[in-house]
Amino acid sequence: MTDSSLIDDTPALRSWRRIALITICAVYFLILVGATVRASGAGMGCPDWPTCFGSWIPPVSESQLPANYQEIYADRGYAETRFNPVKTWTEYVNRLVGVSIGLFILITAVKSIGLRRHDRWITIASVAALLMVIYQGWLGSRVVASNLQPGMITVHMLMALAIVGVLLFALARSRRGIVAARSIEGLDRRFKPWLYAVMAMTVVQITMGIQIRELMDYLNHVQGADRSTWISAQQWVFYVHRSFSAVVLFSNVWLVWLAYRSLGHHHFITRLAGGVLAVIGLAVISGATLGHLGMPALVQPLHLLSASLIFGLQFLLWMDYRHATGQQSGGGHQAAIA
Repeated sequence: MTDSSLIDDTPALRSWRRIALITICAVYFLILVGATVRASGAGMGCPDWPTCFGSWIPPVSESQLPANYQEIYADRGYAETRFNPVKTWTEYVNRLVGVSIGLFILITAVKSIGLRRHDRWITIASVAALLMVIYQGWLGSRVVASNLQPGMITVHMLMALAIVGVLLFALARSRRGIVAARSIEGLDRRFKPWLYAVMAMTVVQITMGIQIRELMDYLNHVQGADRSTWISAQQWVFYVHRSFSAVVLFSNVWLVWLAYRSLGHHHFITRLAGGVLAVIGLAVISGATLGHLGMPALVQPLHLLSASLIFGLQFLLWMDYRHATGQQSGGGHQAAIA
């Protein structure tokens, strides 16, 4: 029987946890918006940064630009600049969402200061996320300056995942007392090594996915190849990635089964593992759609979002598992807040 004092769930902690969860959801929304911008070819809808065609609010028609605007941007290294209101405003909305995320993370960091006596790591991680998002803003300007160089886009994307990871770390720390109060006694001993195995599989799968996306970016934005030809231009990594998705799927089915058989379907470990499995299913379906239907642009953002969600949910599952086992092995209030 666990002492209720171990939960230590104060109003300040609950308030911070709500804003942190909203912030994490907002970051995932930004990932979806960014992927949509990329898939639609709107990444250079604004050829400058932080302004857009030299203005804080972009034009709505080409007549609002100087007659020689193409020459102006050609001199800056953007020879193919052509105003497109849909692409320009799509990219502009992406930037507005990015600024909003920055404000959310700022609020998260400020509110975390009051929790430093409860757990200094919540504050450290929240402030780190703020510094990372500032760097991410600068990195976004470099992506534009590089004329959407695939390698720079990859770094930009990985930085977004790193921000998610830091925020999830802080969120997990804020709920570790609640997690520790839920017994995982009786959990199959194979769950732990299998959890590490599926996490490693996810890293491998995402790494291959990054390589495939970089080639697609090259085909789309450098060669201007038609989407219907993208599959035939793929290298061996694409086919390994596609086949390996089945391994990832069924490995996570087994992980969920181990949790369900040991803890039941109501336990948070089982539910989190089930959530990971559901998102993997979405990733497999969207990936199959991309591979068999000629890379439809609307499905690309969904596939990228699902991969990002798999990373986040598995990371949270790992953190919660560690906190649950740490409480049982350590015992007492100090183990809950260490």
